[in-house]
Amino acid sequence: MDASVILTVVGSDRPGLTSALAEAVLSVGGNWMESHLSRLGGKYVGSVLVGLPAGKVEALAEACRAVDRVGLTVTIIEAGDEVPAATPLSLELVGQDRPGIVREIAAAMASLGVNIAQMETGVVSESWSGAPLFEAHLELELPAGATADAVREALEAISGEIMVDFNLIRPLPAR
Repeated sequence: MDASVILTVVGSDRPGLTSALAEAVLSVGGNWMESHLSRLGGKYVGSVLVGLPAGKVEALAEACRAVDRVGLTVTIIEAGDEVPAATPLSLELVGQDRPGIVREIAAAMASLGVNIAQMETGVVSESWSGAPLFEAHLELELPAGATADAVREALEAISGEIMVDFNLIRPLPAR
């Protein structure tokens, strides 16, 4: 594959949308390389990394316009360069739901130069009281010089204010 593009997709959630999108990619000789698709707010949303033969971006755009007619909006952008190697670290967090939790966490990570490579969040009911609990799982990438201890200290500094508990998980060493 000579080019990589990212498709962003949004539409009403119903059977057949992933199939229509996969057909559009395959119809131009594309390779579906990686994706994150889900239902969010009652909509089908996601992103797909596609490898394409040279000169096929416009053909993919045309195939995606055909998908649009079945209720899916697709945007195509060129993929960026790979990011430099970083130390991975996972963060799990839970606390009473309230506005501002994501902003505080993101700001703390940005202040350390830590990249949030992936983030999944949701609100669930606490088992005892039924109160709304905010849960998050983040995959972090620490730049050279940043440490898990520095991340822990930054999170501890805000955890009382945003009322959350967190757990940092270091990846297992490669064998």
